[in-house]
Amino acid sequence: MSFYSEKAPKINSVHWLISLLVGCLLSISLSVNAQQNEPLAEQPINTTVTEQLQQLRKEVVALNRDLFVLEEDLLFPSSTQVVVYLSMDVGAYFNLDAVELKIDDKVVTYHLYTEKQIQALFKGGVQKLHIDNLAQGKHQLTAFFIGKGPQDREYKRATSITFTKTAEAKSLELSIIDSSLKQQPVFEAIEL
Repeated sequence: MSFYSEKAPKINSVHWLISLLVGCLLSISLSVNAQQNEPLAEQPINTTVTEQLQQLRKEVVALNRDLFVLEEDLLFPSSTQVVVYLSMDVGAYFNLDAVELKIDDKVVTYHLYTEKQIQALFKGGVQKLHIDNLAQGKHQLTAFFIGKGPQDREYKRATSITFTKTAEAKSLELSIIDSSLKQQPVFEAIEL
């Protein structure tokens, strides 16, 4: 069962609301600009209109934030939501170049890393690698890590996890950890 076909109407309605909101804001802004260009006898009215415009802009920003949260909830309801995070240890034995992610033998994301992103991961950052909708039941996640290993050798390793999607949102973490015993990187996938 696929949920991708249900995304289009939801996206269109959210984009329609955002477009309507932007259109209203533009018309109000043009109206205020036209009023400010006309010579007025009283200066306090201009100040009041400017203050009202600033207040309206603050409300639009707050509404935009609420619409973004609503869009996330509509596109990825908790009953179908699966989120995959990536974390990395110091990285003495592995220099990450890319990650390919498959769910149920279907490639769902491929991410190439910049030096800044890798440094952020080394400093303890966690990346939201993928968010998706999945039907309830058993699924398999496979991640392929591509980069340079010990002695600057090309390295491509994989880790896999089988998980059961329930009615609750599911979070998974992919970890790249240095193993000083093996002097190699260890790749793990765990449920959070």
